[in-house]
Amino acid sequence: MLLEQYQTERLQKGNKPATINRHIATLKHAFTKAVDWNMVEGETLKRVRKCKLLPENNRRLRYLSKEECQALINVCSPHLKPIVITALNTGCRKEEILSLEWEKHIDLKHCFILLDITKNGERREIPINQTLRDTLQRIPRRLDSPYVFVDDAGKRFKDVKRSFKSACRKAGIKDFRFHDLRHTFASHLIMAGVDLTTVSRLLGHKTLTMTLRYSHLAPSHMVKAVDVLDNAINGKSTAQF
Repeated sequence: MLLEQYQTERLQKGNKPATINRHIATLKHAFTKAVDWNMVEGETLKRVRKCKLLPENNRRLRYLSKEECQALINVCSPHLKPIVITALNTGCRKEEILSLEWEKHIDLKHCFILLDITKNGERREIPINQTLRDTLQRIPRRLDSPYVFVDDAGKRFKDVKRSFKSACRKAGIKDFRFHDLRHTFASHLIMAGVDLTTVSRLLGHKTLTMTLRYSHLAPSHMVKAVDVLDNAINGKSTAQF
């Protein structure tokens, strides 16, 4: 549908969902008036009204630089450090991470995490990179608990808000929440040249529209892609890295 295509194009150009929604609302109102004035058929208005507004309650996009990531990891308390590393290397939500069980979700032999119940109700497989594998292998498994991340009593952590806030303060990182680690994961993938479809699958987004919020990070890195092509075909390199 043309209106949905318009939404996608505006997102790619950096417009906020709220701004785009105002445009769509204006267009819907215009078509309503057009029907009232017998300028267009009612069927046209029905098709226009099928265009859904973009969610506006998740507009925040805050992510850490590579240096900030390392600074945060360095000041994390022993129990928090592997949790933060897991978040940065998987893009999983906090509850997904704290709910991880060794036998049920972690496969270190084949290097992937299987999330059988996610926010969107679908199974999701997330590859385990070497950094995360090393981190998980250093975590001692307890016989009295199936969970990966547990306290000294063997009980899974319900939340890490206090210790995470403390770590951010020590690292000098302001205006940052645990969920922003998920944004950091996605943002750095996009900036490294990973395509939106792959990032969308790793995040477990139901639609690509949800992942397009990161698309504005890609343009400055697309130069690398076309330079690779120029070098491969023409033997020339134009970009300065």
